[in-house]
Amino acid sequence: MDYKNKLFIISGPSGTGEDSVIEGLKKVLPIERVVTTTTRKKRSEIFAKDSYYFISKEEFESGIKEDNFFEYAREYNDQLYGVTKKEIQRVLDCDKIGIWKIEYKGVITVKQIMPEVISIFIMTPTLEDIEKRLTKRGEEAEYIKQRMVYTKEWLKHRNIYDYEAINYENKLDETIERVKNIILKEYDK
Repeated sequence: MDYKNKLFIISGPSGTGEDSVIEGLKKVLPIERVVTTTTRKKRSEIFAKDSYYFISKEEFESGIKEDNFFEYAREYNDQLYGVTKKEIQRVLDCDKIGIWKIEYKGVITVKQIMPEVISIFIMTPTLEDIEKRLTKRGEEAEYIKQRMVYTKEWLKHRNIYDYEAINYENKLDETIERVKNIILKEYDK
């Protein structure tokens, strides 16, 4: 199958498992991730090495002035996140399924520029599930509090997504299968 020139957004608040879903999809589909550029510091995340290009705020702001970014935003942590036009083209040109992890503000921007991009919202059954997952990950109380406020704002924008997949605790394989089926359904159209 020719997977060229198609992008899918996988999006969800922290703690919903969107990175785990993407990693699971890589095992069953030919996936190429869109790599986000950010000014935030590297953390010891499992997936960070494949998910981000880390640059200084000065470099990022220079890229904005030079119109190098497809989309970008200043986030809750006062850091800049965005994807360059060059990165989007790289993913579109490869013969794999383009997967773009992005938060809801980015989804709104992308859908205005490229309405054909399919967006899939990953969520837990309840807000309490997110809080429990963040706590289990060892996140600090203040971080969890900030993320929960941001998640409540995020949930006000659920309607911007084309699909939704609920990621139940200990049922990640089922969530991956649901998302895989959404992607394959879109290729069958």
